[in-house]
Amino acid sequence: MKSTLETGLPEPDADSARHSLRVAEHLRQRIGTGSISFAEFMQEALYAPGLGYYVAGNRKFGVDGDFVTAPEISDLFGFVVATQLSPVLQSIKGGIVLELGAGSGALAVSILRRLAELDTLPERYHILEISPELRQRQDDRFTAELPELCERIEWIAEIPTSFSGVVVANEVADAIPVERFRIDNDNVMQARVSVQDERFAWVYEPAPAFLTDAVRKIEADLGSQLPHGYVSEVSTGLRTWIKDVCAAIDRGLLLISDYGVSRREYYAPERNDGWLRCHFRNRAHNDPLIWPGIQDLTAWVDFSLVASMAAEGGMTVTGFDSQANFLMHGGLAMVMVDFSELPIERQVELSSHIKLLTLPGEMGENFKFLGLCRQVDGPPVFEVTDRAHLL
Repeated sequence: MKSTLETGLPEPDADSARHSLRVAEHLRQRIGTGSISFAEFMQEALYAPGLGYYVAGNRKFGVDGDFVTAPEISDLFGFVVATQLSPVLQSIKGGIVLELGAGSGALAVSILRRLAELDTLPERYHILEISPELRQRQDDRFTAELPELCERIEWIAEIPTSFSGVVVANEVADAIPVERFRIDNDNVMQARVSVQDERFAWVYEPAPAFLTDAVRKIEADLGSQLPHGYVSEVSTGLRTWIKDVCAAIDRGLLLISDYGVSRREYYAPERNDGWLRCHFRNRAHNDPLIWPGIQDLTAWVDFSLVASMAAEGGMTVTGFDSQANFLMHGGLAMVMVDFSELPIERQVELSSHIKLLTLPGEMGENFKFLGLCRQVDGPPVFEVTDRAHLL
């Protein structure tokens, strides 16, 4: 395992370092004397029972964690999301809200508060959360901040087989394990992880048929072959995830917010090292093989893939746009109406939050919103601006 001097990353605390050693040993046992695909490595590093990053008890969100999400920056994010969910819920009359991976619970709090103001509270607010530690944190937060609405909140173990309502997935798709590949002349090679001198190391072997087929499909969509030496990712798990979620929605909306781009941007010639990113103590870097179990591993989302899988599942794309446009046209202006009458401290705070959420150099352009509907109209904001033609 690399030292922090080699990576430039901060030193993990003693407990985190010990936990990472346990995860590393678990991975070494899985690898044995051979190798495993990077998708398997990512799956175990993030989700191995009792060990993985998302199921163990390490702190993930906020300034003291590894990354900060939009709902933690400001409740303005959830305010706008709820404002856009409200007419959909009103048209369904009796639908539920299902949040996939509720994190710290910040988004649920702001959504429920805003829906209460709009008199469009759902009958139930379901949360699908795989982490026992996060579930407890969410429960504590709701008890403290939403005591009057706690009875509507329910944790579930799996996606319902059939329901009407709204599904919210904020920064979920990026955490689905991906296959990494490299083009060697005209051959597709699968990135795998082995153990060399007690460290995890990349090795490349001829790709299995499912990965080769996925890469050939990408090339067909692009209308050209990927060049020799090109390295990127394919999220085969994302296909299954989208199909499962869409199949569960009888009538309603799936709203996905995440960092990502269209397929043509994802596999652009200049993007020849993929979109895999790691987050450790609020530092982003490119080495997923270090500190397993205590750093986040993510890959940007190919939103064209999401849209095509949803279409196969009978869902309609109702809008695709940047986070900046979604927020600015989706209800943020309501907050600014009385801006000049607010105390100076609050004006400064709001201005800072809005900049982080909307500026292109921050989250405004890299993060996107995709709306997918079945038998309901999509969020009104997409009628103002829409980039669905780029998918």
